[in-house]
Amino acid sequence: MIEDRSHLKVQGGPPARTPEARPLMPMIDGHRRPRGPYTVGAALLAHLVPAVLERSAGLVASYDIEIRAVAPEVRHLVPARRVTVDAGLPDDERILVPAPRRTLRLANGIAEFVRTAVPPGSTLAVCNGDQADPTDAELIDVLMRRVPASTLAITLYSGGPEPPADTRDAGELWKLVDRCVQEGFLPAVAELAERGLALTEPGGERWWRFAQRAATALGGLGRREEARALWEQARRSSRDPAVHAACAYGLAMLDARDPDGARRDLGRARGWINEAIAISTLLPDPAQRAFKLGFDRNGLALIEFRLGRPDRALELVESAIELARELGERHPVHRMVLLANRAQLLAAMGRAKEALEDYAAAVAIDPMFPDYYLDRGNLLVKLGRDAEALADYEAALRVGPPLPEAHYNRAELRIGRGDAEGALADLDRVIDLDPSYLDAYINRAGLLAALERDEEARADVTAGLALEPASPHLLTVLGQLETAAGRLPEARRALDLAIGLSPGLAAAWGNRGVLRYEAGDLIGAVADLTQAITLEPQPDLYANRAVALRALGRTAEAEADELRAAQ
Repeated sequence: MIEDRSHLKVQGGPPARTPEARPLMPMIDGHRRPRGPYTVGAALLAHLVPAVLERSAGLVASYDIEIRAVAPEVRHLVPARRVTVDAGLPDDERILVPAPRRTLRLANGIAEFVRTAVPPGSTLAVCNGDQADPTDAELIDVLMRRVPASTLAITLYSGGPEPPADTRDAGELWKLVDRCVQEGFLPAVAELAERGLALTEPGGERWWRFAQRAATALGGLGRREEARALWEQARRSSRDPAVHAACAYGLAMLDARDPDGARRDLGRARGWINEAIAISTLLPDPAQRAFKLGFDRNGLALIEFRLGRPDRALELVESAIELARELGERHPVHRMVLLANRAQLLAAMGRAKEALEDYAAAVAIDPMFPDYYLDRGNLLVKLGRDAEALADYEAALRVGPPLPEAHYNRAELRIGRGDAEGALADLDRVIDLDPSYLDAYINRAGLLAALERDEEARADVTAGLALEPASPHLLTVLGQLETAAGRLPEARRALDLAIGLSPGLAAAWGNRGVLRYEAGDLIGAVADLTQAITLEPQPDLYANRAVALRALGRTAEAEADELRAAQ
């Protein structure tokens, strides 16, 4: 049985051979059980990397992070060129777990490498595709989407030989779990740690290490109730104060970081984080106490900020920074996170100069960590320091695998500077890297509509609405396009819906004002344009209202609007 994926053409049996089609390598068994994440990816790279090194070492070096993460077997062939500070730290100092989206970044980097490395006309067959790890499933999808079928045609079979039973002991599983945590392979962490938990005694040190990693991964994957149950099981299985403090922190963050604001329980989160702080205060080891207490206070700062108390949040982060000074040179990542968090708070409070100083200090600790380049770049844009912001976005692009967010932010900067073609190039890149990036469709559709490339804009609106049917921004662009096409009833439906969904969206009111003018409703046009101006005064809104006012014979008001538009 074959899954119909992307450009698959084969309906059954082995792929047909043509004079142009050449198997790249023997069929890969994609079953995740023997090896875990990137079973397919590692086999593919083990085949390609040695050959590519002979003709283009620079190409391999360009994707050092991606290749080393996906295929540890060839790490000895690929020197690390872009190295983050946590690579050389002991286990207890590696506190950051990559977000689930990191695997998409890795997959995009590998796809770009493969696209260049593979001879045209190659084919690749994978069996046991239905048993592949999520990392491989994602990689195969990206390869099929981004590598032309004329270069590499992939046939994915859902059947294949059953691998032997997993006989790895807890020690072997732990090494794999630890690697998966470092790389951000969260589904594998959850699955493999569950096996490790079954092989260890509840409450023991190794059981706890599996439990902590599994609960953290489950929370990151949005499987919050499973994570909560595991934290609770750990609390019931241990009398170690450090374990109880960590569990209380984990439970607090499940509530504080819930992306659904309606489900977020900040009161319960405060109760758990207070318990964590109370326990951490009593830890006997001074260094452990300083680290854990600072970690917990930083968590409380998040809760205070979300409760609308930025001053209290800032005090807590500053107290955590003071505690971190007791650690000497240890825990650099902890210090980096605290400095960046203080920068975010200071920026939110309008203290931009101090925020930039903290961002600079955070970036200096780990110049290969992209997130804070993005945050600092966003602040620099708000300050009108576009050249510096652009440098930060480009630094974020250099230091790691392909990063859609950096291209998106650079596109917004370019739109603001009137560089429509540069912005479109960045937005094209965002959507190429991540076809689910809704905001990129919104911005590209709006930009294309402004350039009167209406058919392209309509295609983006259609694609975006397939992702989010109730997007007021896309409905606004749709209304604009329907108005331009003379389909006024359809335009009115789209714009009424956009305003109903987002009454504060000035563009929706402005576009409905244009629509009502086109429909001959001059009074309604002035009313809608006035509402748009109230929400967001813009020159084009004043200019459009001036046209409607002149048509009503209200010349003095029209001249005043024309003056405002010119100014």
